[in-house]
Amino acid sequence: MKERTRRILQLLLALLLVVGAAPLTPAFAQDADIVDTAIAAGDFNTLVTAVQSAGLVEALKGEGPFTVFAPTDEAFAKLPPEVLQAALDDPEGLLTQVLLYHVVAGKVMASDLSDGLEVATLQGESVKFTLGDGVAMVNDANIVAADIEASNGVIHVIDSVLLPPSVIAAAAAAEEAAEPVATPAPTEELADIVDTAVAAGSFNTLVAAVQAAGLVDALRGAGPFTVFAPTDDAFAKLPAGTIDALLADPTGDLTQILLYHVVPGKVMSTDLSDGLEASTLQGGTVVFTLGDGGAKVNDANIVAADIEASNGVIHVIDSVLLPPAAESESVAEATPTPALLPVTGGEPGSGLNVLLATGLLLLAIVGFAFAWRRRPA
Repeated sequence: MKERTRRILQLLLALLLVVGAAPLTPAFAQDADIVDTAIAAGDFNTLVTAVQSAGLVEALKGEGPFTVFAPTDEAFAKLPPEVLQAALDDPEGLLTQVLLYHVVAGKVMASDLSDGLEVATLQGESVKFTLGDGVAMVNDANIVAADIEASNGVIHVIDSVLLPPSVIAAAAAAEEAAEPVATPAPTEELADIVDTAVAAGSFNTLVAAVQAAGLVDALRGAGPFTVFAPTDDAFAKLPAGTIDALLADPTGDLTQILLYHVVPGKVMSTDLSDGLEASTLQGGTVVFTLGDGGAKVNDANIVAADIEASNGVIHVIDSVLLPPAAESESVAEATPTPALLPVTGGEPGSGLNVLLATGLLLLAIVGFAFAWRRRPA
């Protein structure tokens, strides 16, 4: 009897040692529903508060079964505070959508999962599972504890909050709409060719000539025009008195010279090529030369190009352009007329004098011949 009692005590001691050596695991009462199981765990305070705010407690206490992917308090802490607050401020809208995206109808155990599996949630959109290298994920969240059974389903613990794709898209759109849109600075309205020349301050002579020739309104027209604008220094190169003479005949040579500086259309510097000829409003043509020394129109250097105006473009030149006809007249005026040698015999009656001289010469010849014949032998 004593021996039997001793053996029973030994067996009890061995059993206690085995139980004492077993690892301790968190205990979940399987007779509790999903909500009470989460409350009892103590790691889902934010989730429980959210479920209560959204009025989903009774639903998650229902018969089910449900599979809940439960973010821990640390998972909720990863969210930007304004995002979590926005969800809590909209319990029947955004918060409900996010919470229902964590719930799948039916009881899905870890052994039921497969890599790439997609499952629809109670929110309507699907979650996707990734399995590999001993890690299981739902969307971008790691499943850190699986198969925590409750009376009406199962809980899988995750380390990040799941957000429905539609919510992510809406948040991105709202953020983009909230960003200030850079509006381009108002573009200063361009002045027309005449006002642009006046404002520049370097074309006083040109402006005065245009006004004298009555071409202001024409150069304010729709155009477009390309104007080769001589500076005041360019006009100063002309011989003394030339400008005064031109201004004295504004509708004649002055108009012709000014129109010779205007080409119809908008010709930018990039449109020019070496040897290009362009017809002017005067009717004559100008020729462009491009080389290492820059660009020239006829013999004038283009010293500034592509000054845009509302009705065309201005290219600044360092010499006044003269139409071919005006150049010829200038050469003729500048060339002195050679002095004529004196001409004799042009007086009145000069023809009679010539006749008398011829007669006297004949008489002299006849007299000489007669005298020669009467010479003694």
